[in-house]
Amino acid sequence: MKIGDKVRFLNSVGGGIIKEKRGKDIIVVEDEDGFDVPVLARECVVIESVVDVELPKPTPQSAYGETPRKEMTEVVVEETPEGESITAVLAFLPVEEKKLSSTSYEAYLVNDSNYFLSYSYLSRGENGWQLRSQGQVEPNTKVFMDEFDKSSLNDLEKVCIQFIAYKKDKPFKFKNPYSVELTIDTVKFYKLHSFRENDYFDENALVYPLIRRDLAEREIVISAEEIKQALYEKEEKRRPRIQPIHKKDTAILEVDLHIEQLLDNLRGLSSSDMLHYQLAKFNEIMVDNLKNKGQKIVFIHGKGDGVLKKAIYEELNKKYKSAYIQDASFREYGFGATMVTIK
Repeated sequence: MKIGDKVRFLNSVGGGIIKEKRGKDIIVVEDEDGFDVPVLARECVVIESVVDVELPKPTPQSAYGETPRKEMTEVVVEETPEGESITAVLAFLPVEEKKLSSTSYEAYLVNDSNYFLSYSYLSRGENGWQLRSQGQVEPNTKVFMDEFDKSSLNDLEKVCIQFIAYKKDKPFKFKNPYSVELTIDTVKFYKLHSFRENDYFDENALVYPLIRRDLAEREIVISAEEIKQALYEKEEKRRPRIQPIHKKDTAILEVDLHIEQLLDNLRGLSSSDMLHYQLAKFNEIMVDNLKNKGQKIVFIHGKGDGVLKKAIYEELNKKYKSAYIQDASFREYGFGATMVTIK
């Protein structure tokens, strides 16, 4: 942060221009009414960054006692190598995280790219779409779009973000316009654990990816006809689809640790969150069966890149040293499962 930057307060309504810096932590912000407001720097977010640009010295023909002046007009754009492909997310933050039952929320658009994004933020109500915010977000920055309370959550069940990407004063690779529709799980706004540590805010946030490396997020919409067809095909199969947990026969317990089998909704979960959940399920099954001597358990982890399998072996070697470990039947599972026998 520097003098002249335009900021917005994170913990209260309002903002303004940084007028003065006091020490390392305190800045003085001049608000729209001309009042000076001292605040902690960490309680503000920069929404427009500028630098001083000194104009050329006046010529004799136009001087007439004028002195060189400074105008803050040039926007600082620091490009990153990975920013040539567009990544953007929609983020929701509680204004007062410790008062989740009564707090209001803020919506931010994060632009993780070297492009300017001209955006429109809309929500769909009973009578059609309604514009909530529109504007421009600069490269590698985030912008505040909207503040709302719990009484407005029903209006946010269906939202849409539309983008047009471009660069200023330089050639750039053309990007197609984007229009991304999302279904927001409003129940998450009542749960503290829904707001997680993330790459874009110091505070915990509920993050919905919009675009990842130029690819727009797509909702999976399944029609009733497709469900009917899937059920019919399932009945026709000789071997039923593997369920998350069930007994294959009287001696072997089969547990599918694929994350899509354990959770219905993966939005907002990082890779580490998914791995943590899979290992928690693994340990739950192991603890429940430690007294069942001779019990055989097949953990289906898939081949993949081997991260889950490696983590399972580390848990076994650390917590369940008496258990016998071997690869499960190659004919049934390929390289994607491990059999554990309780000793």
